[in-house]
Amino acid sequence: MVRLRTARLTARARLTLLQTALVLAAGAALTGLTYLLMRRNTFFTRLDRSGTGPSGTPPPMPTAVDLQGFADRVQTATLSALLPQAVLALIVVTALAAVLGWLVAGRVLRPIRVISSTARRLSAENLTERVPVTAPADELSALAGTVNGMLDRIQRGVFERDRILDSQRLFTANAAHELRTPLTTARTAIDVTLDGNPSRAELLAMAGDVRGAVEHMQRVLDGLLLLARSQAGLTARETVDLAAVADAALNAAGTRAAAAGVAVRRELRPAPVTGEPVLLERMIGNLVDNAVRYNRAGGHLVVDTGTAGGRAVLRISNTGRQIPPDEAKTLLEPFVHGEGTRVRTDGLGLGLSIVRAVTLAHRGRIAVAARTGGGLDITVDFPQNPVTKDARSQDHRFASGNSPSVK
Repeated sequence: MVRLRTARLTARARLTLLQTALVLAAGAALTGLTYLLMRRNTFFTRLDRSGTGPSGTPPPMPTAVDLQGFADRVQTATLSALLPQAVLALIVVTALAAVLGWLVAGRVLRPIRVISSTARRLSAENLTERVPVTAPADELSALAGTVNGMLDRIQRGVFERDRILDSQRLFTANAAHELRTPLTTARTAIDVTLDGNPSRAELLAMAGDVRGAVEHMQRVLDGLLLLARSQAGLTARETVDLAAVADAALNAAGTRAAAAGVAVRRELRPAPVTGEPVLLERMIGNLVDNAVRYNRAGGHLVVDTGTAGGRAVLRISNTGRQIPPDEAKTLLEPFVHGEGTRVRTDGLGLGLSIVRAVTLAHRGRIAVAARTGGGLDITVDFPQNPVTKDARSQDHRFASGNSPSVK
């Protein structure tokens, strides 16, 4: 069955027709009412008796019949002249109303055309345009604000989708890269050992190699899972004091630091944030672990916490090998240990990647800078928890009195 598509008038045309019809109806009603009222009214005409009759006598007084006939003729002539003039005036007013209605409708609908034009220009790659919201605050400006709010939510959703997809691609690529070596090691150990008649000692050695490779793969997978979890966002929000978490991490690393000959100094002041405790503990634990692992004998590790500029700040400074300033930022990439390359050390190279992911998940900022004498200065800051008036008056600053430089 074929349906005939009828052409629909535009909103501007419909508004114009509606306004014109209203003016026409009102004008017709006014003209008709005026006509009826004039038919019902009594017409008064002053008769002049001046002058004389044919014989010099005054003219005779008109009779009632003469007066009524005269009044009827005057009324008929008046109504006959009124009706066409009123109709002509109604036609002119209706035409003017149509023109003005068309212009006014275009003016009223202009914001809707702007919204439609903006929506047509938007795409998945361009979600930055917004509908201009102008005064006065009326229904159309409210509509523009609603559309802009919807576009903001769509843009955030697209950004979140892209971030999750990038996280998944990064997870897959890093897992494939890091798991290839231990798998190759295990396979080589098995092939070499089983080539011939292996002794018990050779079998035990092979088992040790395979177990070491499996343990390495397990650590890699655990690190990648934590990295992916951090990049996926927060699942819990609690008030956490960075000072308490840093103190616990330093206590846990105290034995290793002493064995490595690293002196630890802590300057911990309250630094409350809202976040996921498990991720924040892992983040600070990774920072402390890296500062001890890549330090040198006789070196030092300094951990500061406090607040500055309305943000909770954690700063870790440690000695170590000399790192070129341009290569310091590459340490935030997965599986990078230094010098911009993926090298094999006793670590996995995921520590600072997890730190960055946790920081971004908590809407924080991280800055990594190479120290002049070797080692790193790492500063992480987060939006601070709302505090009471008493707590706000006691701004916990760093011992130096200056806020750290964060980026």
